[in-house]
Amino acid sequence: MGVTSTNSDSILGPPSGNVPELVTAPWREHYPENVPTHLGYPARAAWCLLKRAAEESPERVACWHLGESWTYSSLWSRAQAAATRFTALGIRPGHRVTVLLPNMPEFLVALNGAWLAGATVVAASPLMVPGEVGRLLSTTRSRLLVTLDVLAGLVPEDETAPDTVLAVSMRNRLSRLQGVGYALARLLKFRLGRPSGPTRWLDWDDSLSGTPTRNHMSGTAVGAAVGFDRGLDPGHGFEPGRPAMILPTGGTTGVPRSVVLTHGNLVANAWQLYHWAGRRTAEDTLLAVLPFFHSYGLTTCALAGTAMQATIVMHHRFQVGKVLDLFAQHRPTIFPAVPAMLVALNDRLRDGSGHVVRGLEMCISGGAGLPADVAAEFSHHSGAVVVEGYGLSEAGPVTHAGPLDGTARPGTIGLPLPDTLARVVDIEDRSRILPPGETGQLLVRGPQVMAGYLDASEATDEVLVDGWLATGDIASCDEDGFFTIVDRLKDLIITSGFNVYPLEVEEALREHPAVADAAVVGVPDPVRGERVKAFLALVPGADYDEPTLQDFLTHRLSRHKRPRDIEVVDGDLPRNFLGKVLRRELREC
Repeated sequence: MGVTSTNSDSILGPPSGNVPELVTAPWREHYPENVPTHLGYPARAAWCLLKRAAEESPERVACWHLGESWTYSSLWSRAQAAATRFTALGIRPGHRVTVLLPNMPEFLVALNGAWLAGATVVAASPLMVPGEVGRLLSTTRSRLLVTLDVLAGLVPEDETAPDTVLAVSMRNRLSRLQGVGYALARLLKFRLGRPSGPTRWLDWDDSLSGTPTRNHMSGTAVGAAVGFDRGLDPGHGFEPGRPAMILPTGGTTGVPRSVVLTHGNLVANAWQLYHWAGRRTAEDTLLAVLPFFHSYGLTTCALAGTAMQATIVMHHRFQVGKVLDLFAQHRPTIFPAVPAMLVALNDRLRDGSGHVVRGLEMCISGGAGLPADVAAEFSHHSGAVVVEGYGLSEAGPVTHAGPLDGTARPGTIGLPLPDTLARVVDIEDRSRILPPGETGQLLVRGPQVMAGYLDASEATDEVLVDGWLATGDIASCDEDGFFTIVDRLKDLIITSGFNVYPLEVEEALREHPAVADAAVVGVPDPVRGERVKAFLALVPGADYDEPTLQDFLTHRLSRHKRPRDIEVVDGDLPRNFLGKVLRRELREC
């Protein structure tokens, strides 16, 4: 059973009162011995995580990227310089700063610098197209954009353009040959010159070079520059409800929304994960290939890594060979991942290529369901404890995780984190709480749950009632408090009055030796309401015919669950960067 902690281990102060009242919950009996059941949460800004790390571990390597390393002291100094520069460019408390960067140290500098200046950070994805970037800048009314120079083509040149763009480069971290290719790409992106339009373009390094930090400025000057006189510093009564991040998401309803997470949400979730990992300080190396522009990578890698004072080894995208090289070079102890990454790593580790993973102690997988065989194989190759977690952007994002003491139960998303409540309710009536073993919608409540959707009060009220967030996921909970995700509510297929969960059908389809991958959706049917349709990616060269597959399914699925339509696709099924199948695209086929 876990222990109880009534303070935050001096992170930044006493409990702020923003956690739900604890109720009798069976999962608390199954916490690892070193994990508290209750934490104190500081009423502090999210940048205090970096400040604390710089004070306690100034010379520890904070991050590594493409051969360059930064200490926590240098990272903190650069964040202060960025805050000063942002303020000089007109950023004031309450303004929005959009960060359009891959994983690199400048992301952490821009993130904390904007927070120090009192701004709210808008996360933009390098995978966006120009129209999406323009809409995001417009809807969030961002005044400043920090982006990679080779992403200049994503910056709009119309009325949605920001006032100022700070262009970051990674050319000096590349080899000579890579640098030439990078320079050519940058030249093409800038169309042989700076983009036209009203936006002012500035070089990031030039702008921050020589910018005084708090330690080098007089008292009143620094207060005016970076907001230390505006209640952002510890001891000045900072309100944890102040917005910190705006994250574009599909929303629990599937309608594009932007989630607003407060400083309190971010600090709480980072602190929960820090304790879930065993409250290890300045001992770990964390491999960060999950993108920081997504809530999963932001919290589990950037923020929780900073709370742990870990060395964060960054790479700007997942490449199997490169990741294995990073494993060999840095021997990370923690690896937040998605199942697709583990599948790819397993394939390479078993192919006799000589790659090995040593030193890894824990791997938490999220973003999609983790097959038990994939987890077991990666654990075999790496020696790490591999567990599944769960979350959504609307909840910081992490709400559940498997215990890291070896007691995790395969196939489940584990237990609610400290101070996180969860319940399974009737799909039609959220007020009716279902007993263990029954299936319904998962609701969660905790200090990491969002403030709401940006400029969408009705949508917020639909999913957030009395502090309980309706996740849109169908789940069950056993008597010990271990939760299992069954499917997405919006993906539920109702055919002839029967509920069909696509994940169950997909698992059965993948058991067939000719099927490499499968996705199942519901399509309109005039008689049944919906019928089950499957999309299959086949194993190259496999012997396949539909009647044989249907006979195979007869022994595995009830009649109403078996696909009435089957379509074989060329190549792979469409997936997002987290490995989730894009069922919406398949429905539109």
